[in-house]
Amino acid sequence: MTAIKIKDSTLQQAAAKGMDEFLKAIIDATYQAIGGELNAENMQRLSANQITLLAWDILHNEVMDGGFIQLIHNGYGAFIFHNPFGKAVRGWGLDELATLINRARKYYEKYHDRIERECTDEEFMAMFEQMPEFDDCDDSFVENEEQWTAAIAYYVDEHLDQFVTIEQD
Repeated sequence: MTAIKIKDSTLQQAAAKGMDEFLKAIIDATYQAIGGELNAENMQRLSANQITLLAWDILHNEVMDGGFIQLIHNGYGAFIFHNPFGKAVRGWGLDELATLINRARKYYEKYHDRIERECTDEEFMAMFEQMPEFDDCDDSFVENEEQWTAAIAYYVDEHLDQFVTIEQD
């Protein structure tokens, strides 16, 4: 396993700014330790919890920016829906998020071939009209995002040694 190191002062400053910054500091340290990008090779050097946190970051960024259709179009569908991400977040106490992932997985299975293909911006935007099933999933994510982020920050804080090694300044 790759040791993800973070300075105590960095973590303290981030935590003082709130849960988003706290998680960002840990996520940034994790990406830095693996060369800036999660891939099949460096994923093997991370723990299940670290991978789950990076999966949350990808899910969060993509869905908040452009919904589940964007997440799938940008190539993250298989990573989120064909891995035990839903089971992992359920283990973190996020039952509603796990349920949402399972619901969105059904639409992913139905539409992923159409969503993942190369297309123009116009064709991409048309997908939102053609696949309205994702609307409820997107809305649910946005409505619960703050609560889920808080729960993830709490879980990470309570299990900090499973995510990072804190270095004294």
